[in-house]
Amino acid sequence: MEALRLDWAGSTPQLSAAGAMAGQGLVTTVSSHDGTAVVAGWVGSVRHRVAGARQLLETFGRPGAASRLPTGDYAAVLVYRDRILLMRDEQARIPLFFRESGGRVSAVSTSARHLGAGAEPERRYFCRYLTGNTAQPHSELTPFTGVHRVLGGEVVELSVTGQMRGQVPRHVRHAGGDLPVPAADGPHLTGAAKELRLALENAVERRMGRTTACHVSGGTDSTSVALLAARLLAAEQDRPGDLVLLAGRFGRGELVGEQPYLDGAMEAIRRHVPAARPMMVDVDEVADFDDFWHHAGDADEPHAHAFRAPFWGRLHAAAAELGCDTLLTGCGADPVADANPLHLHRLARTGQLRQMTKLARAWATGGERGLRDVVSACVVQPTLPLTAERVNTLIRRRGTVLGGLGSFARPRWLRSDFARAHGYREAALAESRFVFGRRPEQSLYDAANYFAAPDPLSWRRARQDGFFLSHPFLDPEVVATMRSLPAEATFRPGRPKAVLREAMADLLPPRILGRTAKIPFDELYARGLRKHGDELIDLCRSARHPLIAEMFDVETLCRAVREAQLGIGDSYSWDRMNSSLALVVWLERSGQRSRTLVPVTSGP
Repeated sequence: MEALRLDWAGSTPQLSAAGAMAGQGLVTTVSSHDGTAVVAGWVGSVRHRVAGARQLLETFGRPGAASRLPTGDYAAVLVYRDRILLMRDEQARIPLFFRESGGRVSAVSTSARHLGAGAEPERRYFCRYLTGNTAQPHSELTPFTGVHRVLGGEVVELSVTGQMRGQVPRHVRHAGGDLPVPAADGPHLTGAAKELRLALENAVERRMGRTTACHVSGGTDSTSVALLAARLLAAEQDRPGDLVLLAGRFGRGELVGEQPYLDGAMEAIRRHVPAARPMMVDVDEVADFDDFWHHAGDADEPHAHAFRAPFWGRLHAAAAELGCDTLLTGCGADPVADANPLHLHRLARTGQLRQMTKLARAWATGGERGLRDVVSACVVQPTLPLTAERVNTLIRRRGTVLGGLGSFARPRWLRSDFARAHGYREAALAESRFVFGRRPEQSLYDAANYFAAPDPLSWRRARQDGFFLSHPFLDPEVVATMRSLPAEATFRPGRPKAVLREAMADLLPPRILGRTAKIPFDELYARGLRKHGDELIDLCRSARHPLIAEMFDVETLCRAVREAQLGIGDSYSWDRMNSSLALVVWLERSGQRSRTLVPVTSGP
């Protein structure tokens, strides 16, 4: 989808925005005597999009004046008299790409597909994509040769004629992104909770719109976000807004067990804002992989989580009908607001083995796991991720396609000759370094941004819905707060998300405050495979795009679908299969798309 575009007429840059999205406030254009900026998304806060875009233009008006990128969810193109800047915020929710050849950029767009019309497919990209579901947003590669991604937190500088300035684009990290390792005698739980509460309140306030929807599931995370939003609205006498409480309602199956928690959450939220509108969407007939051809095929890039799009799409449509201009979720709380288990790795590599063993025992007891499992997952695997996966594969394969398939190992349906020719092992190494890094306890928060909120669906639907998903738990201030806390201040055996629970103890209903587990969406997935498994297999066997046969052993992929139908495998192996199926559909649809660029205009 093209929200903004930059082209050149001769040596003159031409900057434009999608008129319909500008009318919805999703794209903002501002100008001054220095230049013009087009911003997709928001800078600073959702309610002050124009002011935020203007501040961005002024902040970067002088070369070298900005030391960091401001908070927000945005992609922006700034055209000054002497240079052009391309940038994305560090969370990288909104895409931005440029087409480059010989050191000159010929076009910039939020759509890689439009820039890549007629280009050769970039086979290295597909290897990177298939290593796991964090690969897309942080890799410069795109599906098209010559089309590059502006990375999260990156500022790319061009001359006014499109020449790249410098061999390496300038990377601007948000303040707090490189915090030192905290001391072991850091703040206690109460102090940590106060810091998190303040950071989370600020993150929610930044994302509040005129009509704000909150996804409410009855869990600690989404209920916390919705309660803070309700408190903010109740306190606003001068600029009140509307609040919509959005939830999926199941009338049968094991997910019915979530309804009492959901009802309790709704009641608690409406105590603060009685006028809040609960929107219960019946989703009993929704199954994963519904209309998979559409959800996976129409995305700008392969969408690893397209199988879950029917559920989210139903909720999006309900929020859009009520005119919501932002939708807040609880995504990200699991890795961000919980105690960081990879601090065990820090203790081990710094020689604090006695402290590491003591903490690992407490972790094992609290999580009802074995000490060996905890040490393996939190110390051994981050140190030698590919070796650990290879050993795990040998132990657990047991003759099945999905057995032992983890986050980085090559799926057996990916042809070995394709993997060797196009750098699968190098891609797996790059992915493992990103997920674990030299300091795994810090890399966890970087990777969490992509693990926790894979929402290309939000971007693709934005024009029809009129809003983007927004994730307060992934706000830079919240992440910086949690990554600065030592494990000693955040971990309590048997009490996950102890800091968050302490921070929200005065607001969360007791029943939700004390729950430690939610019913997973396994039933939705199993129902989808039962309903659509044969279709998915037929889809793979009938695929005609030449890259599919070059890349995949189709019969082995079909066997993986059959095994998943029988419940063989685990969440890691199913994710790998889901990604591959989405790629098959995406490639098939790519041959049917028009290769003509879709123009965008500045007008309505």
